[in-house]
Amino acid sequence: MDILTLLPFIVLIGAMFLMTRSAKKKQAAAAQMRNDMQPGTGVRTIGGMYATVKEVHDDTVILEVAPGVHAIYAKNSVGAVLDDAEYNRIVHGDDPELDADGTVVPDDASSLTGESDDAEVAKIDLAKDEAADDAEPEDAAVKDVKDAKDAKDESRTDGDADSK
Repeated sequence: MDILTLLPFIVLIGAMFLMTRSAKKKQAAAAQMRNDMQPGTGVRTIGGMYATVKEVHDDTVILEVAPGVHAIYAKNSVGAVLDDAEYNRIVHGDDPELDADGTVVPDDASSLTGESDDAEVAKIDLAKDEAADDAEPEDAAVKDVKDAKDAKDESRTDGDADSK
């Protein structure tokens, strides 16, 4: 056989080998992470629930999902083991990076415009003009339709008008 005909098959087998190799590495890393779990660490399950590890067994782990509420989960259901700072930031809202004396975000955007409260702001008058109400001009399109209808009616004879 010619090497040129075997080249697509070799490339395909090589790509499959590389994909399975990276998948195996990810599985091994996840298994190592699950084996490194210890009581007291924060975890996120594959369902998105955050909990604290209470006990670790061979295939199961006991998680405290709420104060005083323990549940048994399979080790494979743990999606991530979180470090203490990240777990406290997500679950308890503790964020050491936020400074209590830092900049406070205003409730409205008026302070972001750069104008002081004393500045007069030009306001647009949205009220209707009374002079425009008195005149009541007809729309040009409506006027054209009326003119065309009148011209059509004038061109009919008495017999045409009764037939319809």
